[in-house]
Amino acid sequence: MEQNDKLDGLLSRLRKPAGKVDVVLDTDTYNEIDDQFALAFLIKSDEKLSLKGIYAAPFFNKNSISPADGMEKSYNEIFNVLSLMKRGDLGPLVKRGSQRYLPNENEYVDSEAARDLAHLAMNYSPDRPLYVIGIGAVTNIASAILLNPQIKDRIVIVWLGGNALDWIDNAEFNCSQDVAASRVIFGCAAALVQLPCMGVVSAFTTSGPELEYWLRGRNVLCDYLADVTAKAALEDSGLSTWTRVIWDVTAVGWLLDGDFMLDRLEHSPIPQYDHHYSFDPRRHFYRYVYHINRDNLFRELFEKLAK
Repeated sequence: MEQNDKLDGLLSRLRKPAGKVDVVLDTDTYNEIDDQFALAFLIKSDEKLSLKGIYAAPFFNKNSISPADGMEKSYNEIFNVLSLMKRGDLGPLVKRGSQRYLPNENEYVDSEAARDLAHLAMNYSPDRPLYVIGIGAVTNIASAILLNPQIKDRIVIVWLGGNALDWIDNAEFNCSQDVAASRVIFGCAAALVQLPCMGVVSAFTTSGPELEYWLRGRNVLCDYLADVTAKAALEDSGLSTWTRVIWDVTAVGWLLDGDFMLDRLEHSPIPQYDHHYSFDPRRHFYRYVYHINRDNLFRELFEKLAK
């Protein structure tokens, strides 16, 4: 009976929520321009999402010299976006995250963000969970679970990370840089919604002419997003006919009311350290997004950003 109750509770939390819900955002905001889109989209979706925390996540690539540097740059970029939106009132919600990735699956990394989530989530319940939107490496989220395992039944993690289950590999940036943390969130039986990158969200692209039409001149934030997206796309592709994936917006979009994507229940896969999945049909369920209704979600995004 207890096992059935746990399954019923998990399946209930895996349903898209009705009504307004509380959320936190865990973001490597300086990594790519899509994080800025996602943060602004979340803030402008306050008819559905009540923001309770913004956590800076670590990252390490050409835009940082270390995971700690990536986290600090993301922390500062969050405030830049808030300034462009004239939402300085949200400043107290911003917390610094971890300076390194999870070293193993049993040892948390202490940070202001992990402690805040571990404490905040205790104000929620299995019937009224806190929604944790992750759009970067998940060390902060995994650390909060390891720090306080009681929260795993009080949260729903909505994570943009990993690749499609049938993709050739799982060597996706958010997952591959932080495999131990990924294994924690896939393995701890917390309610998890995955938005895979290659093979699913990779279809969520925009172009320069589209950004110029929808965003240019609407407000300071829109001009900033259009400029930075075009600059990054040209640097990365070297082509005048570029398109750019705005990955992270989809994680926010899953929680909104609208015909934005298709998903299904699957048994939770196991991210391996060789950047592939393994599978076990005895594993708990999670929710797997397998299609993005691209035009519907971009219309919602552009209309809200332009307000």
